[in-house]
Amino acid sequence: MAARSIGSVTISFGLVSIPIKVYSSSQSEKTVSFNMLEEKTGTRVKQQYVSQHSGDVVPRSEMIKGYEFAKGQYVTFTKDELKQFEVEANKAVEIKEFVPLDEVDPILFTSAYYVGPDKGADRPYALLREAMRKTGRAAVAKWATRGKQYLVMLRPMDNGIVMQQLRYAGEVRSLGDIPLGEGEANEAELGLAIQLIEQIAKNEFDSEQYQDDVRQRIEEAIAAKVEGQEITAAPEEAPQAKIIDLMDALKASLGDESSDAAERKPAKKKKTKAKKKAPRKKAAEG
Repeated sequence: MAARSIGSVTISFGLVSIPIKVYSSSQSEKTVSFNMLEEKTGTRVKQQYVSQHSGDVVPRSEMIKGYEFAKGQYVTFTKDELKQFEVEANKAVEIKEFVPLDEVDPILFTSAYYVGPDKGADRPYALLREAMRKTGRAAVAKWATRGKQYLVMLRPMDNGIVMQQLRYAGEVRSLGDIPLGEGEANEAELGLAIQLIEQIAKNEFDSEQYQDDVRQRIEEAIAAKVEGQEITAAPEEAPQAKIIDLMDALKASLGDESSDAAERKPAKKKKTKAKKKAPRKKAAEG
């Protein structure tokens, strides 16, 4: 079944304009979602907003948006005031620069879209795709839609192009804010860790070999419920004993029972308790 376009825009840079169609890269039908029901009747329930002041239900027509600048203090905005901040959709993905693809950290990635050529744009689309592939570069662009301005990246993928939405720098927390400890790896531990990595390393990533086991179990349970079957939970596996020593953990992962004598810690000698000497008898006082 052919994918349906969710919009048409134009890639532009310099004097070049390439009309494209945008497609979602995700399949919503593959996501399991639940509705909230009333337990007694099995009917849907709806969400309502309640005033913290009066406890009454507030209809949407009587709501405005507010920004909390201090505890319990808000500045409010009407719908008309908020509309002034919206960016007018210009139907253009305006390329600002081309950068090395490996220079864009994946932590910036959010939503991804496929883009395909619109009518008459097959050749310029293919030209852009192959030029980015040959140079190893991706296009960083601005895209205004739905009242917002997005930072996006265009990159080649197989025979097509992916438009990757990016976070702005201010939306990403610095790694320096995270406590990372001061642990260091010695050469013996590092050697075993590298050996473990190489043991299960592959040169290509195939996402199709991984399945969402939780979703599959939920779908099976739903099918069973629909057919009126009783759902029973499978017994959980007994937790394995935790290995505290890092070297032992790495060796156990490699399945290597042997180890060099230099790597082994010498056995501690048992301390022998010294026998208490009998107290000397005091010489008789003359």
